[in-house]
Amino acid sequence: MHRFTELIDHCTKFSIETLKEVDGRTREALEIGGETIHVRSLQMTQMHRAILAVGMFSLFEASLQDALGGDGFGAAKKILDDQNEPDVKGRLDDLILAINVLKHGRGRSYSALVAKAESLSFKVKLDGEDFFDEGNVAEIRTLVEVDDEFVQRCADAIAEVSEVVRRVGFVFT
Repeated sequence: MHRFTELIDHCTKFSIETLKEVDGRTREALEIGGETIHVRSLQMTQMHRAILAVGMFSLFEASLQDALGGDGFGAAKKILDDQNEPDVKGRLDDLILAINVLKHGRGRSYSALVAKAESLSFKVKLDGEDFFDEGNVAEIRTLVEVDDEFVQRCADAIAEVSEVVRRVGFVFT
């Protein structure tokens, strides 16, 4: 089997390009007529992005657990600390929180993201906000905005963390 990070990279690129194509065709169709099926199609592609992000991070966590034992993310963060990679660790921490919010909604992870919302590289829906972009018919109900950049950010973080983990001698798929 090919390396996990290689598969994630190809999967991410394929999914983003495919979703962009579907979105483009759907938006063209919406210019002709505002049928519900087109709105639902745009929302479906947004949902697909969220599922892709949550899924890739969940599979990455399992891969880390297999290679590092027990708490895969915890062990990876310790390696990042030991290897003096604070920026990589910070991006990983932020994305772990975001994925937890996508999976579980409001809670400790959401509170942690809200506390640092201004410094994040992605958007978090703050208390009292109903929309990220009011009037955007593609928007789905999530507390973290999952766009193509967010999905790519997840794949990039997986690659960065994997590289550091491999550099210290751990092998995983």
